[in-house]
Amino acid sequence: MRPKILFLVTEDWFFLSHRLPIARAALQSGYEVIVATRVCNYAQKIHNEGFRLIPLRLIRESYSPLNELRAIYQIRQIHRRERPDIVHHVALKPVLYGSIAALGQDQVRVINAFTGLGYLAGASSLKVRLLRLPILKALTFLLNRRNHQILLQNQDDKQLLATKCKVAPGRITVIRGSGVDVNYFLPSPEPAGTPIILLASRMLWIKGIREFVEAAKLLHDNKITARFVLVGDTDLNSPSGIPRQQLLEWQSSGHVEWWGHRREMPQIFKQANLVCLPSHGGEGVPKVLIEAAASGRAIVATDVPGCRDIVRDGFNGLLVPPRNTDALASGIEQLLANDSMRSQMAAHGREIVINEFTQEHVIQQTLTLYGKLLEGLGDHNERTR
Repeated sequence: MRPKILFLVTEDWFFLSHRLPIARAALQSGYEVIVATRVCNYAQKIHNEGFRLIPLRLIRESYSPLNELRAIYQIRQIHRRERPDIVHHVALKPVLYGSIAALGQDQVRVINAFTGLGYLAGASSLKVRLLRLPILKALTFLLNRRNHQILLQNQDDKQLLATKCKVAPGRITVIRGSGVDVNYFLPSPEPAGTPIILLASRMLWIKGIREFVEAAKLLHDNKITARFVLVGDTDLNSPSGIPRQQLLEWQSSGHVEWWGHRREMPQIFKQANLVCLPSHGGEGVPKVLIEAAASGRAIVATDVPGCRDIVRDGFNGLLVPPRNTDALASGIEQLLANDSMRSQMAAHGREIVINEFTQEHVIQQTLTLYGKLLEGLGDHNERTR
């Protein structure tokens, strides 16, 4: 029988945007692939890929004890019914609930994949401060279990889990980012006319959207001619989601343009002269920055884990302190004023992606991890930790 792998993901769109190439490669390598996720709009697309789909009652922004217990029970029932060889949990809530559901099922090999430690590391709201300690306690218990491996995207997160959750280094694999198709994201000459500074992401406070808008206003007040463009929709299921009305008000101010959600990102990058992501932190390795570098665009980002994995300060972009509007505006102004610097950085960024961040890199590393788990790596780590 073919080995069976179960992906546990909160949203169907996130599975398609961040895990589809890996799932395709697993299927082509002989695995049976099952996707358990909350189904919104992409059930048919997942079916068309040859994967089995299990609709999941798992809502990211639900804190109802009854709903959460039902979700854990459903995941446990899926484990018992499907008997997967590997369960690949993606992001914090699937890691927590999937690991709880896997308790007592030692035959299941678990990969707990964090796309970034997110609010656990980067957010500072009262809700996060209240939840941080109990989540860390739960992770300390759940991540150190037999046949469990942790998959992270940067070394800072590895250090955090090793320190805060006492995870043995042998249990942690670092694979930087989700990879990018360098034949889809191709470099192109910068467009003529008024330069465009692009911030493409979900419209979340933690992504530094406010600082981007404030930097745009500051530069416009200083008579810098440029268009500042936001691409992406808000996320109402995230506590960091920016209300649509706020985005419309910012657009009405004339300092930024909000283009909303766009599918054809290579075309969006072709329209930009510079890409920006002033994240507060908690990133894995931002997919949009890998795509921007592959597309031959210089970058201004914040000096936080994940961003500094793809942006090498002064080489393919600039790193500025997080939550610092003045520094962000200064970095943008510096690159806008220097065409040759942007051109050199663009070439360097493309080179970095080809050498370190292609889909092929990520797929091969992930399939190797699957193979090691099937060979009993979990047992080996338990004996040697």
